[in-house]
Amino acid sequence: MVINVIDNPFHYEMEKLTAQFFPFIRGKVITESPFLYPDDDFTIDIKMEVLSDFDVVMSVTYSDPRNDTYISKSERAKNQKIHGANDAELCAARLLYEVLSEVSENTLNWGVLTGVRPSKVMHNMINELGEEGAMSYFEDSLLVSKDKVKLALSVAKAESLIMSKSGPQNFSFYVSIPFCPGRCSYCSFVSSAVNKNSVKTIIPTYFENLIKEVKYTGELSKNADLKMLSAYVGGGTPGILSAEQIDELLEAVNSSYDMSECKEFTFEAGRPDTITVDKLVSMKNGGINRISINPQTMDEEILHAVGRNHSIQQVYDSFEMARNAGFSNINMDLIAGLPGDTLSGFKRSVMELCKLGPESITIHTLAYKRSSDLELTEDLFSHGNVTKDMVDVANEILYANGYVPYYMYRQAKTVGNLENVGWCKPGYESIYNIYMMEECHSIFACGAGAVTKLQKYNERKIERIYNYKYPYEYNNQFEEIMNRKKPIKDFF
Repeated sequence: MVINVIDNPFHYEMEKLTAQFFPFIRGKVITESPFLYPDDDFTIDIKMEVLSDFDVVMSVTYSDPRNDTYISKSERAKNQKIHGANDAELCAARLLYEVLSEVSENTLNWGVLTGVRPSKVMHNMINELGEEGAMSYFEDSLLVSKDKVKLALSVAKAESLIMSKSGPQNFSFYVSIPFCPGRCSYCSFVSSAVNKNSVKTIIPTYFENLIKEVKYTGELSKNADLKMLSAYVGGGTPGILSAEQIDELLEAVNSSYDMSECKEFTFEAGRPDTITVDKLVSMKNGGINRISINPQTMDEEILHAVGRNHSIQQVYDSFEMARNAGFSNINMDLIAGLPGDTLSGFKRSVMELCKLGPESITIHTLAYKRSSDLELTEDLFSHGNVTKDMVDVANEILYANGYVPYYMYRQAKTVGNLENVGWCKPGYESIYNIYMMEECHSIFACGAGAVTKLQKYNERKIERIYNYKYPYEYNNQFEEIMNRKKPIKDFF
């Protein structure tokens, strides 16, 4: 597949939209000049013809010599950045969507939206057009389905309440523990399996460096008179840490940062087979008030098929241990579309979690990532309609059990072109998830793969500081990581 982007600057969005229709086909974007591909493939020409400063013609042509298919559509649009169907880029996207829908005999739940944060777009549209205008814009101009418009609106309204509580001196904090007991087949995170001897040897040095970085970043935050509003220890699987390591990590956080306004401190315990009573006690004593226990499915056969070597009974046991340890805010994760799962099986998983009654349940949709062990094939995406049914039935069950959607994000190459949604009982919204996803204040981050995002109050501009991705790089280049954080002082 070749996408010819002719005389227009919209190649990024056009490529992303095409990939949502054909996620298992590797394409090539040509921006220099029109190009014809060999006869065994198809081309998409996206052309902009400028008639005047405010008048252009957008056209999209699909050619497939393999089956003599030729589709061409064009529309006149104003070449100016306005919110409406006459914007040139939106016009091109709508034409491309129309052509590819006809070719693939398929439509997309999110229409021409290709970004990670549809609720952020909804926020912006509500501010400009009001609630009714924003909904109409999503449905009529962006071609988003009615149920996804409703979802985006619900999430945007829930997020707005939380976002309004962040002040000029607030920030959130993230700690990366990029290690797991083993690697799940669908996982794309930079996470190392601790069952490998080469990984075991680097953990002590990694943890020692991590404590240093946590304390140094804390000094910078205090010097800037910043107060932590939320914190998240994520992974990987932070539950692989020992109780003693958890004690040391949480002591470093509590002693190095101004925690006087911290509303939420989450520990992503992760896999049930890493959770023990002594670890839960360490979390509780260290100020953790929200934990995450992530089964991903309540079908043991599927668990093992995707590389999670724990039992369903361990899910129940770890949940009970957490309750007995005093945790009244627990999140649990499920993934819709796992290989081998069925609609009835996924429905059972959702119902089992609802019986347990965690304060929040996150429904992820399987997404293909190049660094995962899943092979990208057309068959992987052929169950998109079944996966959509899984998500729909989960939504029905969760609503019926008193859960509401409070945050959302999308990923590339998601089965069924769906989304990931956090559901919670009212009052149990994870504020870290919202602040992180909607990028409304600074996020200080420590550990391998962590990204610090610096943002001044009520400003959209973000400056990023990247840590090295892999634990061995983090250890080898630790001094460089510390040096990269020095500009934080000047920023504030």
